[in-house]
Amino acid sequence: MDIIRRAHIMQQIALNLKKKGNKIGFVPTMGALHFGHLSLVRKANQISHNTIVSIFVNPLQFGPNEDYDKYPRDLTKDADTLKELNVDYIFAPDVSNLYTEGFSTEVINDKLGNILCGKSRPGHFKGVLTVVAKLFNIVQPDFAIFGQKDYQQLILIKRMVQDLNFPVEIISCPIVRESDGLAMSSRNSYLSPEERNAAT
Repeated sequence: MDIIRRAHIMQQIALNLKKKGNKIGFVPTMGALHFGHLSLVRKANQISHNTIVSIFVNPLQFGPNEDYDKYPRDLTKDADTLKELNVDYIFAPDVSNLYTEGFSTEVINDKLGNILCGKSRPGHFKGVLTVVAKLFNIVQPDFAIFGQKDYQQLILIKRMVQDLNFPVEIISCPIVRESDGLAMSSRNSYLSPEERNAAT
């Protein structure tokens, strides 16, 4: 397993894999991996020749008072976990590599992105769609695997793929839950016992 830090190198690797006729399965994440993420990786392994996982905490999808700075990050731990699952490549770019100087192009869906979760998190889905579009162009996946936990996000990504003619099939996988029924999330560690009970 290789950890790739630069977009142009990851893109060249992906293009070389496709030249060989290999199917690429892609799981985009922000790291802090849990069993929900791992179920997506296993699905990618089942349906593709090569599995690529991205680990990137995307600043564009965080609001000014959200948890970008304290979002959990442990690349070494995540890499050890993914190596056990026989992932071929981790793409873990720095922010400055993915969003180079002068970056100003964004993907926006005002119709679906400003309702429900998007209503209380203005700009969130614009950031999600922009980074996913970039990752699709870099990783060149045949299949991209997402969980159903973030359902509005899933619908928006499917819409983007259809509207912008991305040559990728979106695969959705069921929610993986904790023993108490709470949907697994990298942010569950933020919850107090009372908040956790309310969430279940």
